[in-house]
Amino acid sequence: MTNPTRRTFLTTTGALSFGPAMSLCADAAVKDGLIDSHVHVWPADRDNYPIAESFAGKKIEPGIFDPAILLGHQKGTGVTRTVLIQMSFYQYDNSYMLDVIQSDPDRYRGVGIVDESAPAVGKRMKELGRKGVRGFRLYAFPDRTKDWANAAGIHEMWKVGGEEGLAICCLTDPASLPVIQTMCERYPDTTVVIDHFARIGAKGTIDPGELDQLLALAVFKNVYVKTSAFYALGLKKPPYTDLAPMIRQLRDAYGSGRLMWGSDCPYQVQGEHTYAASVALVQEKLDFLSTPEKRDLMKETAEKVFFS
Repeated sequence: MTNPTRRTFLTTTGALSFGPAMSLCADAAVKDGLIDSHVHVWPADRDNYPIAESFAGKKIEPGIFDPAILLGHQKGTGVTRTVLIQMSFYQYDNSYMLDVIQSDPDRYRGVGIVDESAPAVGKRMKELGRKGVRGFRLYAFPDRTKDWANAAGIHEMWKVGGEEGLAICCLTDPASLPVIQTMCERYPDTTVVIDHFARIGAKGTIDPGELDQLLALAVFKNVYVKTSAFYALGLKKPPYTDLAPMIRQLRDAYGSGRLMWGSDCPYQVQGEHTYAASVALVQEKLDFLSTPEKRDLMKETAEKVFFS
């Protein structure tokens, strides 16, 4: 929860700084721009926003990636709104993300992380939902999904997500897609977002069998896919056009209205990779997308899932 003392600290010291280009007032132009559906932010401040004990002593790179830095990368790209993804090294303490959302609720929404094993996890989801959190991340890897069938907290999350319009956002590998399919069958009203193409292509090539598993989820009308993290998939080199065939197959299966673009900053802006290159893949390099389809990927889908 937002701490009034910390909020006072932030506004008086500038620890939560957005730079002169940032208006904290409602701005219609913000709502007309594009939406980045996947960004992580964190400040240099470790006193007011401490790292979780489980990450103590681990190096955090970059040391800071706050909204002011993000806005610098977004400048000139047409992106005006952002979905913030809770950073793993804060674990279940969503405080910084909540403070950024509160600072400009027209510009930001969040995807939080909650402890699915804690009592009343559904109640916690509802509390965060009232604060601009519109989805919840699950690490859907085989070592975790093997227990989902009998995990009461996981089932509560999927159930409450469907009841409250809160997305279940899965960071997953292809190996766990069959488990996700089973959950979609049991909770068909729950919005499900698959992050980063289910990481298909992380090993350097697009495996057709893995892609078929992701395409199979298109039969569930509430499943969405993030076309994101281009720097980490396929050839892992701009302009990322080697990912075009996969995006085309996803468009054919899901329709553009269930695909959304995301940068996965700050990792998209390291080394040779840039924010502009990520935007350009969808906006300029995919000639099979119509103008309305590009608009879906770059705005309309994320707006429907996270800002409506």
